[in-house]
Amino acid sequence: MRVLVIEDETKVGCFIKRALEEESYAVDLCEDGAKGLEMALGTNYDLLVVDLMLPSMPGLDIVKNLRRERVQTPILILSAQSQVDQRVKGLDAGADDYLTKPFAIDELLARVRALLRRGATESPGILQVDDLMLNPATREVTRGGQRIDLTLKEYALLEYLMRHTGRVLTRPMISEHVWNHDFDTFTNVIDVYVNYLRNKIDRGRPRKLIHTIRGSGYMLKAD
Repeated sequence: MRVLVIEDETKVGCFIKRALEEESYAVDLCEDGAKGLEMALGTNYDLLVVDLMLPSMPGLDIVKNLRRERVQTPILILSAQSQVDQRVKGLDAGADDYLTKPFAIDELLARVRALLRRGATESPGILQVDDLMLNPATREVTRGGQRIDLTLKEYALLEYLMRHTGRVLTRPMISEHVWNHDFDTFTNVIDVYVNYLRNKIDRGRPRKLIHTIRGSGYMLKAD
């Protein structure tokens, strides 16, 4: 899942970025309001974390502009302003949640998980396809009741596939949302990791869930 953090305090922004990356999210960090708005409009992010006090454009204006352009990406506002009227303004502008500084990183991560669950179409707290289950809160993956241990990148890839069940995901889409960089046609890293997942998810099972769509990409679905 790809997240954009718009935060002008370098230490805070880097701290958030590092914490999110440790949870397997792909993260972009921007320290300027106007540039952040441009990035949010030009890239298909899964979540935005926006500070209110920013150079060149306040966070509130970023939220208003995005909603005016019908961008429905979940937005979490960060602010040192804890007054009720400030929180109300942020939520009325179109933000989905509001977290005041200083904050506990565990709470920020919990709110990120909640917003991603809420933002996924018809997605329950626990993702399930056939007998494959993924719990975003505990990061536990099971199939047929049997626990499956995944690396961070394998988990990120599986979560992205499960949040888009039944949809063809191209290699550029997977690269952007899981690896956070432009797709390089000369690398087979995505195919390698899909194969890793197949070995852990599908190998030895009569029902295969990860499907190759020839010439397009991959799809996770129950046969």
